[in-house]
Amino acid sequence: MAERRVADDTTGTPEDCLTMAVAAARDCLGHSRYTADEIDIVISCSISRTTDGRRHQFEPSFAHRIAGELGAGGAVRFDVSNACAGMMTGVYLLDRMIRSGEVRNGLVLSGEHITPIAFTAAREMRDSREPQFASLSVGDSAVAVIVDRAADEADVIHDIELMTCAEYAHLCLGMPSDDTGDLAMYTNNKEMHAKDRLSLWPAFQRDRLADDGRRFSDEGYDFVVQHQVGSRFIDFMNDVGESILEAPMPQSLSVVREFANTATTSHYLVLHQALAERRIPEGSKILLVPAASGVVTGFLSATVSSLKV
Repeated sequence: MAERRVADDTTGTPEDCLTMAVAAARDCLGHSRYTADEIDIVISCSISRTTDGRRHQFEPSFAHRIAGELGAGGAVRFDVSNACAGMMTGVYLLDRMIRSGEVRNGLVLSGEHITPIAFTAAREMRDSREPQFASLSVGDSAVAVIVDRAADEADVIHDIELMTCAEYAHLCLGMPSDDTGDLAMYTNNKEMHAKDRLSLWPAFQRDRLADDGRRFSDEGYDFVVQHQVGSRFIDFMNDVGESILEAPMPQSLSVVREFANTATTSHYLVLHQALAERRIPEGSKILLVPAASGVVTGFLSATVSSLKV
């Protein structure tokens, strides 16, 4: 990691989860064919929930406030929390609601003002073996995506599946600091990144594809996006994936060096940057792989052609 973005929460008009999420939503709407009053549902998925700088808010829901700020008064709105798999969970829910005919479209978004845990770790840690070490690698970010019913195969979500292995939930916990009460994250990195934990994703995807008579090697993925925990983690995930899925990994996209680990927003931040830099040709098939405390994993595959940023 060479750099990261940090929200300025000290000014008279502070940046926080709410302001960043609203800004991302407005940018997203500006690149879409929809106006805010045409959105059927708003789903907010952030872990951090700061307003007015560092004030934490849980009620009313962030989705309620964001919909109001955008002018999406008729939209259904709710928050979902699933650690770093929050955005993936929001898209999962929206995908199912669109397929069922419950809604026509929706806005899934997250504003992560998560760097306070890095400052807590910097103040409290004495060496790199302490469980707050992973907190040093986070950055602030916000993303938003609009999903609607596919009109053809040029822009379509093929698969989105998630699973939780709750026996490992204790390996990564966010809570007030044991020492100062400040916002902190405690992670057992050695156990969290053990090979049997990293194997959860490829084994899960292999088995779900096999249920449909499919194989990973036949899916034709052009790119893979792992959770942006760190460059070594991404390499390990791809290596374990190749071993279990018995197929080469597609080209791996990453922005962890430029933006650090941005929690729920990481996969969609990678997509945004790669599209902005024209590194994803039209018609590419992309595989997104979440990795969240819980432990949550799974996969989302989609073909993108007209997605704009």
